[in-house]
Amino acid sequence: MRLKHIKNADIIISNSKYLIKNPELYKGKWKTLFNNKNDIEIEIGMGKGKFIISKAINNPNINYIGIEKYDSPLVTAVRNLEELTLPNLKLICFDASNINDIFDKEISKIYLNFSDPWPKKRHTKRRLTSPNFLEKYDKIFKNQKDIEMKTDNDLLYEYSCTSFSENGYEIIKTDTNYLDEYRTEYEDKFISLGKNINYVHVVKK
Repeated sequence: MRLKHIKNADIIISNSKYLIKNPELYKGKWKTLFNNKNDIEIEIGMGKGKFIISKAINNPNINYIGIEKYDSPLVTAVRNLEELTLPNLKLICFDASNINDIFDKEISKIYLNFSDPWPKKRHTKRRLTSPNFLEKYDKIFKNQKDIEMKTDNDLLYEYSCTSFSENGYEIIKTDTNYLDEYRTEYEDKFISLGKNINYVHVVKK
């Protein structure tokens, strides 16, 4: 899906109190930025932010970091946050393929919501549930590795379940018609169109 370009998106998000402009500076010490020792959970590919903002509002004792590669979707997120005060939420405009540059053994859970399926075989390594990415995630988890994934793409779901299993993850729950309390903008759209939502929760000790 082509992203809509928003003029001056980089300037708009850079002025947000939620945006962390130099995330590399906090590698291994994100708890000092939040000023507490609460668990840190991240969403990779947060888009316009509906999911992670709702999470932060309803779970004040958990710290959240939303990661989005493109600045245009983040404009909606920062605008929705203008009237809110959420000390447990930070945003990063960053390419997750370099995630080991900004985290080190400090993340408790990763959320992967409606990631790009990269359907062509030659692009398999770009999928956020490929062995390539799972190896990167292993290095940023604090203790137990914990991932929750949702997708409308049935083939990505099947691929991901296999990838998780082959890389040491235990599947805790799967659902091919999942209804979540916390939804993304894409999720609302797909549900309204009658499309099933695939969900998988995995852990690795």
